[in-house]
Amino acid sequence: MDELQLTTPALLFSAISLIMLAYTNRFLAYASVIRNLHDKFLEQGDNTLIQQIKNLKRRLNLTRWMQIFGITSLLLCVFTMFLIYINQHTIAIWVFGSALVLLIVSLSLLIKEIHISVQALGHHLSDIEKHLKKK
Repeated sequence: MDELQLTTPALLFSAISLIMLAYTNRFLAYASVIRNLHDKFLEQGDNTLIQQIKNLKRRLNLTRWMQIFGITSLLLCVFTMFLIYINQHTIAIWVFGSALVLLIVSLSLLIKEIHISVQALGHHLSDIEKHLKKK
């Protein structure tokens, strides 16, 4: 096995940083939608909003775990670089492998969250289609 170079974990910095930016934007969008639904629920007391709120809560939870795994992956990349710096190459290889696994978990959760989001939007589209057919 080739020796792990200091630049290898550093390559993931920009990718993980962009992923974290996307995750943060998703989180902020959910927060805004949840606040709007909260206000709407308090005004109207509409029980149909409860299902949307539950869906958003689930998606928000997934986004939190996506962020946690992504940040931990980045942290392990930095730790890998430190281990390489102090000539602990065997440990560095294992730590970097763990960082890659956590990044895979984070991206897998993103796929799950996107699937849930598409389903939720599909319900809204079918409601619109029903209303259009009635007219």
